[in-house]
Amino acid sequence: MREVQPLNELLDQYRFGTLERKELEGRIFQFVLKNPKRFHLRQRAQDDRIDFLCWLYPRISRAIDKYQDTGATFDAYIGSMVFWSSREYRVRERNHHLSEYACWNAGSGDGMVRSPEPDYLDQSPESPPEPVSNPRQILVLLLKAYYFMSDDLVSRIAPAVGLTHDKLTDMISRLRKLRSKREVEIRGLQDRIERQFFRCLSFEWRLSVVPADSFSYQKMLACLERARKRLESMRKRLKAFRFEASNRQVAEVLGVPKGTVDSNLHAAREKYNALIRTLNNKNPEDPDAPGAARGM
Repeated sequence: MREVQPLNELLDQYRFGTLERKELEGRIFQFVLKNPKRFHLRQRAQDDRIDFLCWLYPRISRAIDKYQDTGATFDAYIGSMVFWSSREYRVRERNHHLSEYACWNAGSGDGMVRSPEPDYLDQSPESPPEPVSNPRQILVLLLKAYYFMSDDLVSRIAPAVGLTHDKLTDMISRLRKLRSKREVEIRGLQDRIERQFFRCLSFEWRLSVVPADSFSYQKMLACLERARKRLESMRKRLKAFRFEASNRQVAEVLGVPKGTVDSNLHAAREKYNALIRTLNNKNPEDPDAPGAARGM
């Protein structure tokens, strides 16, 4: 007895214009869903079959356009497409479960913890500060530490370095905008590093379930090596990022050459070291003296 091929009849109705495209797709979907044995889907659970068919639905639509009557019937064509799609879906499903398992065991989020912002005391100065001997040197130091400057501190410092509050605030705002841009780049790179890390874990777990003498094992091993190299390269890039303002950025904000900023910082560092040496010579055994705790 000749096997009934209802999908061929549905295709003929669609070609003759008695069946709409969406109705054809829906009736093919329902036919595959109600005949799991015919399409080798009987071993799947009902919910699993529905998930698979929802994933398959766009392929059903493409199969209608690609089918050409060159000997194989439309029923056989759809049956072959469903069979091979089912195998591909199983591979995707297994890889997804392995990736989830690897991520679950590894855990995540430890690298995303950020330190809390410092608290500032709202205190008003009793008297305006006296001008400093080298305002540019102090200004360079302040801009290097711009991220931790409150508006109250800016109000106190601005007169001492010969600037208005608005001018100093504008300089700090420009540096903070640059930092915000860097933070976006850093967070994006951290996210990519985390995904790449889990990709490496996924490759490792897949290798554990693939025979070591198979071609798939060798191919996956090569993918793992490339993924590890890329992960190491991304980590090196992350280490190169800096949150604090660079000397070049400070120079651009001040409108001076970078060498001027370098020389001012060097002079300030020498003054600090000289002060530490003087204090240590005066109080060689005082544990509260600056630098004593560091063995200076």
